[in-house]
Amino acid sequence: MTHSISEKPYKGLGMEGAVARWYASLTYKSLDEFRALARRVAEQVPPGSQILEVAPGPGYFAIELAKLGDYQVTGLDISHTFVEIARGKAGQAGVKVDFRHGDAAHMPFADGSFDFLFCRAAFKNFSEPVRALEEMYRVLKPGGCAQVIDLRRDAPMQSISQAVEGMRLGRMDALLTKLTFRFMLLRRAYTRQDFEQFLSQTKFGPNDINESSLGLELSLYRTQAT
Repeated sequence: MTHSISEKPYKGLGMEGAVARWYASLTYKSLDEFRALARRVAEQVPPGSQILEVAPGPGYFAIELAKLGDYQVTGLDISHTFVEIARGKAGQAGVKVDFRHGDAAHMPFADGSFDFLFCRAAFKNFSEPVRALEEMYRVLKPGGCAQVIDLRRDAPMQSISQAVEGMRLGRMDALLTKLTFRFMLLRRAYTRQDFEQFLSQTKFGPNDINESSLGLELSLYRTQAT
């Protein structure tokens, strides 16, 4: 069954304060994964590209990508706390990343601003999913690509448990993380069919959607100007 919705009841409130700092500490333990993702993106995006990460949280991916080449990297997050944390971490790393506060459904950028857009583990939290996709299309340059990676709503709990166990968390953090997946994240997430329905309402096309045991990875393209 698909969830044919264009808006969610909650209004995209970001993590703030102590919760955001706890999340930053928790996800830091997955820094190797962020580094691997950054290397993968760097292999497909040429130097000099303008890159936007939507919902970067503490900024780990954007910072690792900025270390790898001559990229103009921007991060847009709805959480004031995450923007503050990410700016601090970029300064500590000695890289330039333009972290800004803003909403994925109303991005503060001109049309055609970016060559590449990246959004990981955040799309399910957007209160206006179709509008967010429309904004991704708008801010991409013709020929640009958006990659969205997120949890599958129909991911089995066994796969989630295995993933959490691989995070090398303490007992309490592991328990909290599993409960968060089961009672919050899975309920917010989408299936492949949901994304296909959303994308049918946008100008994106063609697009690729790949499935894993845990999630979905979308490669969405803005067509070249004719």
